[in-house]
Amino acid sequence: MSSSDRFEKARPRLLGLAYRMLGSMADAEDAVQDTFVKWQSVEGDEVLNPDALLTTICTNRCLDYLKAAHRKRVDYVGPWIPEPLQTDAGSDPETDLERAQSLTTAFLMLLERLTPKERAAYLLREVFGKPYEEVAETLQLTEAGCRQLVSRAARFVRSNATRSVPSAAQQSALLNEFMSALATGSTDRLAGLLADSVELRTDGGGKATAITRTLQGSEAVSKYIAKILGRLWDKSQTFEIEINGQRGLVEYEGTTIVTAMTLGFSDAGLVDQVFMIRNPEKLAQLEKLIHHDTRSGALWH
Repeated sequence: MSSSDRFEKARPRLLGLAYRMLGSMADAEDAVQDTFVKWQSVEGDEVLNPDALLTTICTNRCLDYLKAAHRKRVDYVGPWIPEPLQTDAGSDPETDLERAQSLTTAFLMLLERLTPKERAAYLLREVFGKPYEEVAETLQLTEAGCRQLVSRAARFVRSNATRSVPSAAQQSALLNEFMSALATGSTDRLAGLLADSVELRTDGGGKATAITRTLQGSEAVSKYIAKILGRLWDKSQTFEIEINGQRGLVEYEGTTIVTAMTLGFSDAGLVDQVFMIRNPEKLAQLEKLIHHDTRSGALWH
């Protein structure tokens, strides 16, 4: 197999890793392209484990991107939410729940609260199934150090991530109640579907109208949805699609998507997070369908 063919075979997996690391498909694609450029300078015959080397190059490029992103986030206007993807995971009966959930907005937001190396170690080991020896070599740490990173990250994820996501039909029913609240202005039925601790974040990035604080509590969130968004959203231009592996809503203005909404859920199946993305730079790629292999974590157009 040629050097280029090896890279192309690995590209979907590298893209899946880079997007989870960075929360931005544009940055992920740049990181993967940077990986290809560096890979071209490697003498293929001298590489014993090409996949491991490609993973190392891509991971470390992503860590460089995260350093630059941290500086940008300081000046970011309002809450930051990962770039949404319109996904197609198919209907694979062998879906790995943990891998399937590792693409959701709620999960990516959890990763944001880990250190960059914790995030990398956790993804490489728990989502992409890399052996500790390879993770350690990629991050230039000892195996013991990597085990500690993964253990610490896994404890955090387990204590914060829901283990039971409602079915697609149940998610659609929740979104229908959201649409009903927008249309009627009534919060009665919607409030009953929200966890008491629900939070609503809107990411406009200073480029679109958005609230710059996080709303908390079922009463505040349900009233905002019914009373404020009910006046602002064009219900006739709102459609349900799959966003990051879960059912979500997109609002159009003409032929342009101006809002994307996705949800996070509590263990009881109630909505405990509402994510609304309005930053046009983050919505630009949402028209493109991204395929997600839930068994491998790979992403491709």
